[in-house]
Amino acid sequence: MAKKVVKKAAVAKAKSAAKTKQVKVKAKLAPAKPPVARKGFNKTELAYFKKIIIEKRKEILDELETLKASMMDVQTGEYVTENSTYSLHMEQGTDTMEREKTFLFASREGKFLNYLDDALKRIEKGDYGFCLDCGSLIDKERLEAVPHAQLCIKCKLKRGK
Repeated sequence: MAKKVVKKAAVAKAKSAAKTKQVKVKAKLAPAKPPVARKGFNKTELAYFKKIIIEKRKEILDELETLKASMMDVQTGEYVTENSTYSLHMEQGTDTMEREKTFLFASREGKFLNYLDDALKRIEKGDYGFCLDCGSLIDKERLEAVPHAQLCIKCKLKRGK
Protein backbone atom coordinates (compact mmCIF):
# COMPACT_ATOMS: atom_id res chain seq x y z
CA MET A 1 0.00 0.00 0.00
CA ALA A 2 2.83 2.38 0.84
CA LYS A 3 4.34 1.74 -2.59
CA LYS A 4 1.08 2.83 -4.27
CA VAL A 5 1.02 6.11 -2.28
CA VAL A 6 4.64 6.87 -3.20
CA LYS A 7 3.94 6.02 -6.84
CA LYS A 8 0.83 8.29 -6.90
CA ALA A 9 2.84 11.15 -5.34
CA ALA A 10 5.55 10.75 -7.97
CA VAL A 11 2.99 10.77 -10.78
CA ALA A 12 1.30 13.88 -9.32
CA LYS A 13 4.67 15.62 -9.04
CA ALA A 14 5.51 14.81 -12.67
CA LYS A 15 2.13 16.11 -13.87
CA SER A 16 2.61 19.33 -11.88
CA ALA A 17 6.08 19.85 -13.39
CA ALA A 18 4.69 19.26 -16.89
CA LYS A 19 1.93 21.85 -16.33
CA THR A 20 4.44 24.40 -15.02
CA LYS A 21 6.59 23.82 -18.08
CA GLN A 22 3.59 24.32 -20.39
CA VAL A 23 2.69 27.60 -18.67
CA LYS A 24 6.27 28.85 -19.11
CA VAL A 25 6.27 27.90 -22.80
CA LYS A 26 2.91 29.64 -23.34
CA ALA A 27 4.22 32.75 -21.60
CA LYS A 28 7.22 32.81 -23.93
CA LEU A 29 5.03 32.34 -27.00
CA ALA A 30 2.48 34.97 -26.00
CA PRO A 31 2.80 38.12 -28.07
CA ALA A 32 4.65 40.87 -26.28
CA LYS A 33 2.63 43.91 -25.39
CA PRO A 34 3.61 46.90 -27.49
CA PRO A 35 5.47 49.57 -25.51
CA VAL A 36 3.18 52.22 -24.14
CA ALA A 37 3.86 55.58 -25.74
CA ARG A 38 4.68 58.13 -23.07
CA LYS A 39 3.31 61.60 -23.51
CA GLY A 40 6.08 64.06 -22.90
CA PHE A 41 6.58 67.75 -23.48
CA ASN A 42 5.66 69.22 -26.86
CA LYS A 43 8.21 70.79 -29.22
CA THR A 44 7.61 74.31 -27.91
CA GLU A 45 8.20 73.23 -24.33
CA LEU A 46 11.31 71.27 -25.29
CA ALA A 47 12.66 74.32 -27.13
CA TYR A 48 11.98 76.38 -23.99
CA PHE A 49 13.93 73.93 -21.80
CA LYS A 50 16.72 73.73 -24.38
CA LYS A 51 17.04 77.53 -24.26
CA ILE A 52 17.29 77.45 -20.44
CA ILE A 53 19.95 74.74 -20.59
CA ILE A 54 21.98 76.56 -23.25
CA GLU A 55 21.87 79.79 -21.21
CA LYS A 56 23.04 77.96 -18.06
CA ARG A 57 25.71 76.22 -20.11
CA LYS A 58 27.01 79.57 -21.36
CA GLU A 59 27.12 80.91 -17.78
CA ILE A 60 29.12 77.87 -16.66
CA LEU A 61 31.58 78.22 -19.55
CA ASP A 62 32.09 81.90 -18.64
CA GLU A 63 32.68 80.98 -15.00
CA LEU A 64 35.15 78.27 -16.01
CA GLU A 65 37.02 80.75 -18.17
CA THR A 66 37.22 83.18 -15.22
CA LEU A 67 38.48 80.41 -12.92
CA LYS A 68 41.06 79.37 -15.49
CA ALA A 69 42.25 82.96 -15.82
CA SER A 70 42.65 83.23 -12.05
CA MET A 71 44.84 80.11 -12.02
CA MET A 72 47.09 81.26 -14.86
CA ASP A 73 50.10 83.55 -14.67
CA VAL A 74 49.35 86.49 -16.95
CA GLN A 75 52.96 86.88 -18.11
CA THR A 76 53.89 83.26 -18.79
CA GLY A 77 50.49 81.71 -19.53
CA GLU A 78 51.32 78.83 -17.19
CA TYR A 79 49.57 77.73 -14.04
CA VAL A 80 50.76 79.66 -11.00
CA THR A 81 52.90 77.61 -8.64
CA GLU A 82 53.74 78.13 -4.99
CA ASN A 83 57.39 78.73 -5.86
CA SER A 84 56.75 82.40 -6.51
CA THR A 85 59.77 84.46 -5.53
CA TYR A 86 57.68 87.18 -3.92
CA SER A 87 55.74 84.84 -1.55
CA LEU A 88 56.78 84.12 1.98
CA HIS A 89 56.30 80.76 3.61
CA MET A 90 52.92 81.61 5.21
CA GLU A 91 51.65 83.27 2.06
CA GLN A 92 52.50 80.12 0.12
CA GLY A 93 50.11 78.11 2.29
CA THR A 94 47.35 80.64 1.68
CA ASP A 95 48.13 80.68 -2.03
CA THR A 96 47.98 76.89 -2.14
CA MET A 97 44.66 76.82 -0.31
CA GLU A 98 43.17 79.40 -2.69
CA ARG A 99 44.44 77.46 -5.69
CA GLU A 100 42.91 74.23 -4.35
CA LYS A 101 39.61 76.02 -3.78
CA THR A 102 39.70 77.35 -7.34
CA PHE A 103 40.37 73.84 -8.72
CA LEU A 104 37.47 72.51 -6.61
CA PHE A 105 35.12 75.16 -8.03
CA ALA A 106 36.32 74.41 -11.56
CA SER A 107 35.77 70.68 -11.03
CA ARG A 108 32.26 71.30 -9.70
CA GLU A 109 31.39 73.55 -12.64
CA GLY A 110 32.76 70.96 -15.07
CA LYS A 111 30.55 68.30 -13.51
CA PHE A 112 27.51 70.60 -13.80
CA LEU A 113 28.41 71.24 -17.45
CA ASN A 114 28.35 67.48 -18.08
CA TYR A 115 24.87 67.25 -16.52
CA LEU A 116 23.65 70.03 -18.81
CA ASP A 117 25.18 68.33 -21.86
CA ASP A 118 23.43 65.08 -20.90
CA ALA A 119 20.12 66.96 -20.63
CA LEU A 120 20.61 68.36 -24.13
CA LYS A 121 21.25 64.83 -25.42
CA ARG A 122 18.04 63.62 -23.75
CA ILE A 123 16.11 66.43 -25.49
CA GLU A 124 17.50 65.29 -28.85
CA LYS A 125 16.64 61.63 -28.13
CA GLY A 126 13.17 62.47 -26.86
CA ASP A 127 13.80 61.17 -23.32
CA TYR A 128 13.92 64.57 -21.64
CA GLY A 129 11.61 65.17 -18.69
CA PHE A 130 10.92 61.55 -17.76
CA CYS A 131 11.93 60.24 -14.32
CA LEU A 132 14.57 57.53 -14.55
CA ASP A 133 13.08 55.61 -11.61
CA CYS A 134 9.30 55.65 -12.09
CA GLY A 135 9.04 56.83 -15.73
CA SER A 136 6.54 59.59 -14.99
CA LEU A 137 6.85 63.08 -16.41
CA ILE A 138 8.82 65.44 -14.17
CA ASP A 139 6.96 68.63 -13.19
CA LYS A 140 7.64 71.59 -15.45
CA GLU A 141 8.39 73.78 -12.42
CA ARG A 142 11.10 71.35 -11.26
CA LEU A 143 12.73 71.33 -14.69
CA GLU A 144 12.67 75.13 -14.81
CA ALA A 145 14.53 75.24 -11.49
CA VAL A 146 16.80 72.24 -12.19
CA PRO A 147 16.85 71.74 -15.97
CA HIS A 148 19.19 68.76 -15.74
CA ALA A 149 16.93 66.86 -13.30
CA GLN A 150 16.55 63.16 -14.03
CA LEU A 151 14.21 62.26 -11.16
CA CYS A 152 10.79 63.49 -10.10
CA ILE A 153 10.49 64.94 -6.60
CA LYS A 154 9.03 61.72 -5.13
CA CYS A 155 11.86 59.55 -6.43
CA LYS A 156 14.49 62.11 -5.47
CA LEU A 157 13.15 62.13 -1.90
CA LYS A 158 13.08 58.32 -1.83
CA ARG A 159 16.76 58.23 -2.76
CA GLY A 160 17.49 60.76 -0.04
CA LYS A 161 19.94 62.82 -2.06
